[in-house]
Amino acid sequence: MPRERSGRKPEWLKIKLTTDENFTEIKQMMRSKTLHTVCEEAKCPNIHECWANRTATFMILGDICTRACRFCAVKTGLPTELDLQEPERVAEAAEQMGLRHCVVTSVARDDLADGGAGIFAETIRAIRRKMPMCGVEVLIPDFMGDAESLRKVLDAKPDILNHNIETVERMSDRVRSKAKYRRSLELLQRSKEMAPAIPTKSSIMLGVGETWEEILQTMDDLRAVDVNIMTIGQYLQPSLQHLVVKQYYTPEQFAELKAEGMKRGFSHVESGPLVRSSYHAHEQVKSAVETLV
Repeated sequence: MPRERSGRKPEWLKIKLTTDENFTEIKQMMRSKTLHTVCEEAKCPNIHECWANRTATFMILGDICTRACRFCAVKTGLPTELDLQEPERVAEAAEQMGLRHCVVTSVARDDLADGGAGIFAETIRAIRRKMPMCGVEVLIPDFMGDAESLRKVLDAKPDILNHNIETVERMSDRVRSKAKYRRSLELLQRSKEMAPAIPTKSSIMLGVGETWEEILQTMDDLRAVDVNIMTIGQYLQPSLQHLVVKQYYTPEQFAELKAEGMKRGFSHVESGPLVRSSYHAHEQVKSAVETLV
């Protein structure tokens, strides 16, 4: 069973802060190009490690989300930003960083007819133009279930299509805003139907009140729609206004879940207390592609 929540975080959740030249350089570059990263906006615990290793997840379509998910630290409200030059700036930043694998995500933009899919597609193409050998992974919202928006993104041929299911089905309506568990599964299934050669990926966070059996059922649901990669991490409460942590899972339990996932046929499972959807993303590509060959 998971460890019950107490006032203090377990020892294994302590983070080593490393603010070196790479971290400072990336932060300055993002500011100079007026770009956002999910690393900062979502208060990712791995930001110092990733930025020190010159990896970052770009967040396009502004920094204001039209949804108010109860686990997420990104600002919510009515967005005013739609920057058609943003894809080129993302590509320039990726080139300046010398990335071999680039992850692009976004806020939810339910105010846009295509949910921002067109900007996603152009960002993929802009990175390809500047860096033909760079892998491109996109972490997309559900586009309110619109198939043509998904097709726009897939037509730009990302190397990995990522959409997070976030939690087990029973907890989904409480944890997420507007997003639906079954709609997420449909999106992942539709992606495989439209573009079978593009690996799919999804993520779940633990500690919001789910049971062990529900976690395993979520794995089964993702495998039923042929998801290739799964990431599993511990939910951490970003502020007092967000969901409280119900349980802390141990590193040994995360290792057990990794084994359960691999047994079910995922090509790669990244599972650990501080794992987030884009953590070590570049290391997941090879195993997923090899599985599809």
